[in-house]
Amino acid sequence: MSESKPQNNFGPFLTMVFLFFIVGFLTTANSQFLGPLKNAFLKNSGSFQNTMATMITFSWFLAYPVFGGVGSWLVRNSGYKGTLIRGLWVMTGGVILTDASAWTTLLWPSAMITLSGEAMVHFGFLIFLLGSFVIGGSVTILQVVINPYLVAIDVKGTQPVQRLAIGGTLNSLGTTLAPYFVTGIVFSGLALNKITVDQIIIPFIALAAVLVIVMIIVHRLRLPNLDKTVNKDGERLERSIWSFRHLALGVVAISFYVGSEVCVGSNINLYVLDDFSGSTTTAMLMATLYWGGLMVGRLIGSSLRKITPRTQLAVTTTAASILVLTAMLTNQPWALVAVGLFHSIMWGCIYTLSVAHLGKYTVKASGVFMIGVVGGAVLPLLQGMFADALGNWRWSWSLVLCGELVMLAYALVGCHIRNNDIIDKDN
Repeated sequence: MSESKPQNNFGPFLTMVFLFFIVGFLTTANSQFLGPLKNAFLKNSGSFQNTMATMITFSWFLAYPVFGGVGSWLVRNSGYKGTLIRGLWVMTGGVILTDASAWTTLLWPSAMITLSGEAMVHFGFLIFLLGSFVIGGSVTILQVVINPYLVAIDVKGTQPVQRLAIGGTLNSLGTTLAPYFVTGIVFSGLALNKITVDQIIIPFIALAAVLVIVMIIVHRLRLPNLDKTVNKDGERLERSIWSFRHLALGVVAISFYVGSEVCVGSNINLYVLDDFSGSTTTAMLMATLYWGGLMVGRLIGSSLRKITPRTQLAVTTTAASILVLTAMLTNQPWALVAVGLFHSIMWGCIYTLSVAHLGKYTVKASGVFMIGVVGGAVLPLLQGMFADALGNWRWSWSLVLCGELVMLAYALVGCHIRNNDIIDKDN
């Protein structure tokens, strides 16, 4: 088994890191469509505009609980490499659906669906939401592979939380570049009132072609299976995966983490555009700096070999809570931008703490862990509804503050591992 030769695992490690870049790029690119498509798709949706715009994020993250178990099943039956290839096929299909939404809008401009009274939405928007859901599902499948692989693969001179931080750094590079892709390439820096849905067609055709090339490359790479993370054929898992307390509470913590991260990264655009009548350039700059902060934080996190994940999580959640509270009290969006620096390493910390000592349960735990990512669907949608109800975004950030405090509680208490929950006693 190749795990005993750490010097040979650098190639597979780099592959997972690159795929983490794709995951980050597509996740943030999807969320950056909120502002532009709010104007292009949702002109006639009346008082439902913010709610419908956040449905883009909702449909994406709704895929996580649906596809998490599918990803675990694929790993057990097709191996890590086979699962990656299938996930990339699903992703390509989702990108094609997104393209189809634009074509539908162009070919049948009168295909409108009434929401309430005179509020309407084009049928093409529903296809866009379906495409978002499918791409979100593919990202879930990829992450069911990437996360346990980075934790379990032995790379000399690193520990699991470091490898996740390195992967997270490339993930953040993708999230940092994505706003420029959406505003600069897809919509060519146009003002909101000049944006049309047909502008997504060519960039997404090119993206589908890139994904096909990536599939071909992955097919030719050597990606060894890590047998200790998967139950063998015919081997029965004696316990329910939910019986592991630190994992179950970790799913709750990651739900609030992803929800909080996406609320800031996605809805800060709407906050700036709506509450301050800011320009798309300013909104893009804030989103880019937020995701750039995640990248910088993950670079720093990748060097923290001697600080435990629990300590890292406690410190970062405390700092993020202070910044979110400051943003609300001063009505200052720039304070939210700074939160990105502290959100940076939370995913790796929570994941590492959640799957610690699970042995053969690790892959199944990774699939279950993805269920928690549904918080990225629920919290931004609730925030959009909250903003519509209040008429502004300022106090809606209290939902994010709540999320930070839940994660702090997990770091202080929830991540404690009971003796009967230790399966892999050698690690």
